Amino acid sequence: MKIKVAHFGVLTALALILSYLESLIPITFGVPGVKLGLPNLVIVIALYKLSAKEALLISVARIILMGFLLGNMFSVWYGLAGGLLSLFIMALLKRTNKFSVMGVSALGGVTHNIAQLGLAILIVNTLEIAYYLPVLIISGLVTGLIIGYLSNKLLSLLHNHRIL
Repeated sequence: MKIKVAHFGVLTALALILSYLESLIPITFGVPGVKLGLPNLVIVIALYKLSAKEALLISVARIILMGFLLGNMFSVWYGLAGGLLSLFIMALLKRTNKFSVMGVSALGGVTHNIAQLGLAILIVNTLEIAYYLPVLIISGLVTGLIIGYLSNKLLSLLHNHRIL
Protein backbone atom coordinates (compact mmCIF):
# COMPACT_ATOMS: atom_id res chain seq x y z
CA MET A 1 0.00 0.00 0.00
CA LYS A 2 1.74 3.10 -1.24
CA ILE A 3 0.36 6.28 0.22
CA LYS A 4 2.20 9.53 0.02
CA VAL A 5 2.73 10.80 3.53
CA ALA A 6 2.07 14.39 2.52
CA HIS A 7 -1.26 13.48 0.88
CA PHE A 8 -2.27 11.43 3.90
CA GLY A 9 -1.38 14.27 6.28
CA VAL A 10 -3.15 16.95 4.26
CA LEU A 11 -6.29 14.87 3.72
CA THR A 12 -6.45 13.80 7.36
CA ALA A 13 -5.99 17.41 8.49
CA LEU A 14 -8.69 18.56 6.07
CA ALA A 15 -11.06 15.88 7.37
CA LEU A 16 -10.32 17.00 10.95
CA ILE A 17 -10.99 20.64 10.05
CA LEU A 18 -14.27 19.71 8.39
CA SER A 19 -15.22 17.63 11.46
CA TYR A 20 -14.55 20.58 13.71
CA LEU A 21 -16.52 22.96 11.46
CA GLU A 22 -19.39 20.50 11.41
CA SER A 23 -19.40 20.37 15.21
CA LEU A 24 -20.06 24.12 15.19
CA ILE A 25 -23.18 23.79 13.01
CA PRO A 26 -26.23 23.43 15.27
CA ILE A 27 -28.31 20.94 13.24
CA THR A 28 -30.45 18.62 15.35
CA PHE A 29 -33.81 17.83 13.67
CA GLY A 30 -34.78 16.31 17.04
CA VAL A 31 -32.77 13.17 16.28
CA PRO A 32 -29.39 12.55 17.91
CA GLY A 33 -26.46 12.20 15.55
CA VAL A 34 -27.91 13.86 12.43
CA LYS A 35 -25.06 15.73 10.74
CA LEU A 36 -24.21 16.95 7.28
CA GLY A 37 -21.17 14.66 6.99
CA LEU A 38 -18.65 17.25 5.79
CA PRO A 39 -15.61 15.04 6.55
CA ASN A 40 -17.02 12.50 4.11
CA LEU A 41 -16.07 14.88 1.30
CA VAL A 42 -12.47 13.91 2.01
CA ILE A 43 -13.28 10.21 2.35
CA VAL A 44 -15.22 10.04 -0.93
CA ILE A 45 -12.47 11.93 -2.75
CA ALA A 46 -9.82 9.62 -1.25
CA LEU A 47 -11.87 6.59 -2.31
CA TYR A 48 -11.92 7.82 -5.91
CA LYS A 49 -8.45 9.37 -6.16
CA LEU A 50 -6.43 7.01 -3.95
CA SER A 51 -7.72 3.61 -2.86
CA ALA A 52 -10.18 2.06 -0.43
CA LYS A 53 -7.32 1.13 1.93
CA GLU A 54 -5.98 4.68 1.92
CA ALA A 55 -9.47 6.12 2.41
CA LEU A 56 -9.87 3.71 5.34
CA LEU A 57 -6.64 4.93 6.96
CA ILE A 58 -7.71 8.57 6.61
CA SER A 59 -11.19 7.82 7.96
CA VAL A 60 -9.96 5.86 10.99
CA ALA A 61 -7.28 8.45 11.78
CA ARG A 62 -9.85 11.26 11.61
CA ILE A 63 -12.37 9.45 13.80
CA ILE A 64 -9.83 8.54 16.48
CA LEU A 65 -8.20 11.98 16.51
CA MET A 66 -11.57 13.77 16.70
CA GLY A 67 -12.58 11.47 19.53
CA PHE A 68 -9.51 12.50 21.48
CA LEU A 69 -9.78 16.18 20.56
CA LEU A 70 -13.49 16.89 20.94
CA GLY A 71 -15.29 13.73 21.91
CA ASN A 72 -15.07 10.70 24.08
CA MET A 73 -14.82 6.94 23.64
CA PHE A 74 -18.49 6.71 22.68
CA SER A 75 -17.96 9.17 19.83
CA VAL A 76 -15.03 7.07 18.64
CA TRP A 77 -17.10 3.85 18.73
CA TYR A 78 -20.07 5.45 16.97
CA GLY A 79 -17.75 7.08 14.43
CA LEU A 80 -15.96 3.80 13.74
CA ALA A 81 -19.23 1.87 13.40
CA GLY A 82 -20.64 4.33 10.89
CA GLY A 83 -17.39 5.11 9.14
CA LEU A 84 -16.25 1.52 8.64
CA LEU A 85 -19.57 0.16 7.39
CA SER A 86 -20.23 3.11 5.08
CA LEU A 87 -16.72 2.97 3.62
CA PHE A 88 -17.03 -0.78 3.06
CA ILE A 89 -20.35 -0.30 1.23
CA MET A 90 -19.07 2.67 -0.77
CA ALA A 91 -15.96 0.73 -1.85
CA LEU A 92 -18.13 -2.21 -2.96
CA LEU A 93 -20.52 0.04 -4.88
CA LYS A 94 -17.68 1.96 -6.52
CA ARG A 95 -16.08 -1.30 -7.62
CA THR A 96 -19.24 -2.32 -9.53
CA ASN A 97 -19.05 0.80 -11.73
CA LYS A 98 -22.87 0.89 -11.66
CA PHE A 99 -23.23 3.84 -9.31
CA SER A 100 -22.33 7.50 -9.71
CA VAL A 101 -20.32 9.33 -7.08
CA MET A 102 -23.61 10.72 -5.79
CA GLY A 103 -25.14 7.23 -5.57
CA VAL A 104 -22.11 5.81 -3.79
CA SER A 105 -22.09 8.69 -1.32
CA ALA A 106 -25.87 8.54 -0.74
CA LEU A 107 -25.79 4.84 0.11
CA GLY A 108 -22.73 5.48 2.26
CA GLY A 109 -24.68 8.10 4.21
CA VAL A 110 -27.58 5.73 4.75
CA THR A 111 -25.38 2.83 5.89
CA HIS A 112 -23.43 5.16 8.17
CA ASN A 113 -26.63 6.06 10.02
CA ILE A 114 -27.86 2.46 10.11
CA ALA A 115 -24.56 1.29 11.63
CA GLN A 116 -24.66 3.96 14.30
CA LEU A 117 -28.27 3.17 15.15
CA GLY A 118 -27.39 -0.53 15.34
CA LEU A 119 -24.59 0.23 17.78
CA ALA A 120 -26.91 2.43 19.85
CA ILE A 121 -29.44 -0.41 20.03
CA LEU A 122 -26.71 -2.73 21.31
CA ILE A 123 -25.43 -0.20 23.86
CA VAL A 124 -28.80 0.76 25.35
CA ASN A 125 -30.07 -2.80 24.90
CA THR A 126 -33.47 -1.87 23.46
CA LEU A 127 -35.10 -1.85 20.05
CA GLU A 128 -37.30 1.10 21.03
CA ILE A 129 -34.87 3.60 19.54
CA ALA A 130 -35.31 1.96 16.14
CA TYR A 131 -38.17 4.43 15.58
CA TYR A 132 -35.40 6.86 14.56
CA LEU A 133 -34.64 4.67 11.54
CA PRO A 134 -36.90 6.42 8.95
CA VAL A 135 -35.52 9.85 9.83
CA LEU A 136 -31.95 8.53 9.81
CA ILE A 137 -32.43 6.87 6.41
CA ILE A 138 -33.86 10.06 4.91
CA SER A 139 -31.19 12.27 6.47
CA GLY A 140 -28.43 9.88 5.37
CA LEU A 141 -29.81 9.87 1.84
CA VAL A 142 -30.15 13.66 1.62
CA THR A 143 -26.79 14.46 3.19
CA GLY A 144 -25.14 11.67 1.20
CA LEU A 145 -26.50 13.17 -2.03
CA ILE A 146 -25.22 16.63 -1.06
CA ILE A 147 -21.77 15.28 -0.17
CA GLY A 148 -21.78 13.17 -3.35
CA TYR A 149 -22.63 16.18 -5.49
CA LEU A 150 -19.88 18.27 -3.89
CA SER A 151 -17.41 15.37 -4.12
CA ASN A 152 -18.17 14.93 -7.80
CA LYS A 153 -17.52 18.62 -8.46
CA LEU A 154 -14.28 18.53 -6.48
CA LEU A 155 -13.15 15.34 -8.24
CA SER A 156 -13.71 17.06 -11.56
CA LEU A 157 -11.63 20.05 -10.45
CA LEU A 158 -8.87 17.79 -9.14
CA HIS A 159 -8.83 15.88 -12.41
CA ASN A 160 -8.72 19.03 -14.52
CA HIS A 161 -5.85 20.45 -12.49
CA ARG A 162 -4.11 17.07 -12.09
CA ILE A 163 -4.07 17.28 -8.31
CA LEU A 164 -3.72 14.06 -6.28
